[in-house]
Amino acid sequence: MSNPPVIAAVDGSDHSLRALEWARTAALSRGTGLLVAHVLPDVSQLYAGRRSSLHDPNEPARFADPVGDYVRGVLEAAPELPPEVRYEALEGSVPEALRVIAAEAAPMMLVMGSRGRGGFATLLLGSNSRAVATTATCPVVVVPHADRDAPGGAPADGAPADGAPADGAPGTYSHGADPHGTAPPAAGASAGRVVLGLHAAETPEDVLLFAFAEAAARGTTVQVVSAYAVPPGPTLIVDSPFQVIPPEALADDGDAVPAEREMLRAQTERLAPLRSRYPQVPVEQAAVPGDAAGRLVDASRSAALVVVGRHHPRRRSLLMGSVANAVLQHAHGPVAVVPALHPDEDS
Repeated sequence: MSNPPVIAAVDGSDHSLRALEWARTAALSRGTGLLVAHVLPDVSQLYAGRRSSLHDPNEPARFADPVGDYVRGVLEAAPELPPEVRYEALEGSVPEALRVIAAEAAPMMLVMGSRGRGGFATLLLGSNSRAVATTATCPVVVVPHADRDAPGGAPADGAPADGAPADGAPGTYSHGADPHGTAPPAAGASAGRVVLGLHAAETPEDVLLFAFAEAAARGTTVQVVSAYAVPPGPTLIVDSPFQVIPPEALADDGDAVPAEREMLRAQTERLAPLRSRYPQVPVEQAAVPGDAAGRLVDASRSAALVVVGRHHPRRRSLLMGSVANAVLQHAHGPVAVVPALHPDEDS
């Protein structure tokens, strides 16, 4: 494939077929190829090893791969396919096999379901999904199973999810907005915005680039959510809505919380290069008191995609960051976990 492909990891389960459909549409919107990867079950891997070791020409060259045949049939029934579709059967453990093919293919992203065929029904996130999102060298999009869909789906007529500011509502800080603060509708906009979890001082540039590129491909808005610390006090209101500052409030002290003003200023400075690179992408900025992960989970109810960084680029730990882990566990829609692809560069 000439351009970086989108990889869809499948195992024949309903969860993986949801991920396959998401990957198909992502490849179409990006104008790139689709690589469908399936890790063979143990019995097929044992047969392949036996045939190779015995060098028996009487054994059939191709062993049964019902998942591969089934997925090919699903794709053939799709209304539209990317310019190039390839299927790859892999051997080894699921996390390691997917990590290797991601390193070799250098894909735009790897898409997989939140639970595989062998997952317990009560698990929010399968072990393979967690392992791949933690170690892959490319962005990993985890598509949740149907049980985690927001009740009733995305709000109708563009209404916001609980806790998320409406487009053009008072207090919404939007880039590319009209004098009344309403962002112009994008041509062919997809359902839901791309929500970016941003720590202005720490989030790697690769995370921002991925979010803006995905919004540009979908013709939708990027909503940037950053959290600031709130000291406990007698008047603290738990689970209050987003507190968002309009542009005019940034010019003077006003009645706004100083931490919010400072957070939005930091956001604006960090986002300036992305706005120049993607002038067609409307941007909304939100400063959130306290819990970033909880607000991102709330926003996932109506978002097309939530984008988070995997961990701080200067921390060499193999553990996933707490925000990324919490959002993966509880989000109601697809989540992209983006590593620092250029860890030696300053964020």
